Amino acid sequence: MSTLPFPVSPVLREVGDYPFLRLDAEKQRVAATGVRLIDFGVGDPREPTDPMIREALAAGIRETMEYPKAVGLPELRDAIAAWIARRYGVTIDPATQVVPTLGAKEAVFSMAAVVVDPDAGRDLVLTTQPGYPVTVRGARFAGAEALALPLEESNGFLPDLDAVTPEQWRRTALVWVNYPNNPTGAVAPLAFYADLAERAAEHGFLIASDEAYSELYFDEPPASALQLPDLSRVAVVNTLSKRSSMTGYRSGFVAGSPELIALLKSFRPTVGTAPQEFVQRAAATAWSDERHVEEARERYRVKRAIMREALEAVGLRIAGSRATMYLWVAVPEGDTSEGFATRLIEHGIVVAPGGFLGPAGEGFVRFALVPTIDDCRTAAATIREVL
Repeated sequence: MSTLPFPVSPVLREVGDYPFLRLDAEKQRVAATGVRLIDFGVGDPREPTDPMIREALAAGIRETMEYPKAVGLPELRDAIAAWIARRYGVTIDPATQVVPTLGAKEAVFSMAAVVVDPDAGRDLVLTTQPGYPVTVRGARFAGAEALALPLEESNGFLPDLDAVTPEQWRRTALVWVNYPNNPTGAVAPLAFYADLAERAAEHGFLIASDEAYSELYFDEPPASALQLPDLSRVAVVNTLSKRSSMTGYRSGFVAGSPELIALLKSFRPTVGTAPQEFVQRAAATAWSDERHVEEARERYRVKRAIMREALEAVGLRIAGSRATMYLWVAVPEGDTSEGFATRLIEHGIVVAPGGFLGPAGEGFVRFALVPTIDDCRTAAATIREVL
């Protein structure tokens, strides 16, 4: 029973604090002892936002600004559709198949509220683990049960779709996938999306593909669910946060069928999550340019090489990690993910324990390659010295 003088949502009590709040508390404790921290814990890029994007933002501010419309500016929707055409060779209608969002998180959280239907027996959301906890929280607040499919290294960090029972498929309203994957850095082949799409057609659920890391790759550009021939049961979420180092701008999109986008346009005014117009104008500039993305990708490539070399030199094994800004690192034998992370933070190196991202993440820690190149070199030297 709540000790507060008003009711509290049982779902809020159930999900508890966001796990990374514990990491913040640990950082404050160590920093108070005078240790300088190099923070690989959270995937918040510290790369500079390109000047042309900042100029577009400033130019978009007028003396008076009305409420932004949930459908988004036509020029932003046009820019997103043009980027999808260039990147994937796929044509979508900017008027009916894309809607701007306030970053990716709110779109990920609210998707279940749009499609979960307990009265029709569609009360199950499939997620993957380890993974972004917002998919589970969104499902629970929408009144659904969340079923986590483990991402095992032996299966290339892809979920085992055959492990889902026929009864579970009948109850499924929504399946979340995330490739390139946070935290494992794995990528999914187009054949995986095709397999999932066949099951969606058979069982009538929505595929929601979180592709926030689609542009942080080091070999071949990763595939997208947008490349499926039939998008009638597909929602793709993407964002400028990682691609263009614009986490503070909160700008993303959902692309999918006209029917899905119409539902989102109906839902979104209720929750008031339309991006500010000046942010939308900056976003249109960002989606229209690839130069700044290529430059950022090269900086991540350098940082990745620095950290990989140091970690492997002290005998740590790197799993997955083919794309994204993350390195997914197996902890030494006998260590727990949180125990190893605690040992590192005492030397000023902050990483995310894999267990914070779900039980299937135990045995790994995640390095987010967000510090500067110089800080990565400093951290690499520390790792060589203390491990």
